[in-house]
Amino acid sequence: MSDQTISATFVTYAANRMQQLAANIDACCDRLSEEQMWHRSGEYENSVANLLLHLEGNLRQWMIHGIAGEPDVRRRDEEFTLAPTMSGAEARAHFRTTLDEARRVIAAVPEERLLEIIDPQPTGTWRHTTILEAIFKVTSHVEYHTGQIVVFTKQLTHSDLDLSMPRKR
Repeated sequence: MSDQTISATFVTYAANRMQQLAANIDACCDRLSEEQMWHRSGEYENSVANLLLHLEGNLRQWMIHGIAGEPDVRRRDEEFTLAPTMSGAEARAHFRTTLDEARRVIAAVPEERLLEIIDPQPTGTWRHTTILEAIFKVTSHVEYHTGQIVVFTKQLTHSDLDLSMPRKR
């Protein structure tokens, strides 16, 4: 297998995986009321809407700024606000728009750029990383918070979401 085939497989998988995760997030958000989207059991927790804002900021900073070179407009502290700053539907729309843009950026990365060093988070702890590592980190980050959103949704709705293969019960 050529390096080009491996590179193309990686970026295609990452872009497709993000789409699959977004579908799971959509399935969760479809089941939640506005109140449930912003629900926290305490100030130490994030709401589903907070997680959407956080993922949107992370995707924008790492993929759209870090790889595509757009300005870094992230305001990370605002992602974790205790008081709603927009409706849950708006947070969801911002997330989906940014995720779709990030997917296009990932899918367009040519093989020769995958080992290029970028600094997507100049004030953060993850500095000077390759584009390949950045894509891996961000895809994993979306996966991690999708799991949290799934668990929160199950707890808030007191139901199984059946997001994977049906199970015998």
